[in-house]
Amino acid sequence: MSIEKINLRKLLQLLYADNRLQRSLLLADIRSDRSKKDGENSAGGDFYGPFWADVKDHAAGRSDISRQTELRIASNKARARLYPILRDSFLEMWTEKMRWRNEPFEFVPTSVKAQLPINELGTIVKIENTAAIRTWDGSHRVLYPYFSEAPALPEEGARLGFQILKEALPNFNLEDFRIIDMQRRVYYRSTDIGMKGNERELLLKKYDALLRLWRSLGGGR
Repeated sequence: MSIEKINLRKLLQLLYADNRLQRSLLLADIRSDRSKKDGENSAGGDFYGPFWADVKDHAAGRSDISRQTELRIASNKARARLYPILRDSFLEMWTEKMRWRNEPFEFVPTSVKAQLPINELGTIVKIENTAAIRTWDGSHRVLYPYFSEAPALPEEGARLGFQILKEALPNFNLEDFRIIDMQRRVYYRSTDIGMKGNERELLLKKYDALLRLWRSLGGGR
């Protein structure tokens, strides 16, 4: 992770973490960046990537997420605590909140991803690992997952997320996007929480403060 070129979900986590967690995450990023510069290989990988791949396969009818979760845990015991929580969260939302699932739909075959330059700050926010669906009436649902245990994603954070998605993916309507806080089983729609019109200004203010703190801790050197 680089604070100056960062995935949206990680940016939202940092922007809404409390002071202690925010500082800890930034210091971890600085250590990781220095290790990479020294030629050291980073350990591990995307912890949540396999789970999200299983979500998409389940929704497409290609596999069963309950069985896949068992297999994922068997191959990596580090997943034993969180993967069942994520599985149960998804299944509850799939049943109760993603109501379009009872209508004919298909997955968009091409990956929906983008990079949004924030020119005022000289940064880039990356949009990756979405799930895009075309419903029976030709409309779309672009699902974007937020996985972090802490902090919970507040409505304000969801509004900033929608602002970034809207700017990064102009071929979709704002109403097409869904942001899912997987740990809390919260399914955000812009029509439910409402946009206030100050999202861009708020994003720049909070992101700038984050960059200043990161640099004060030794980031970017």
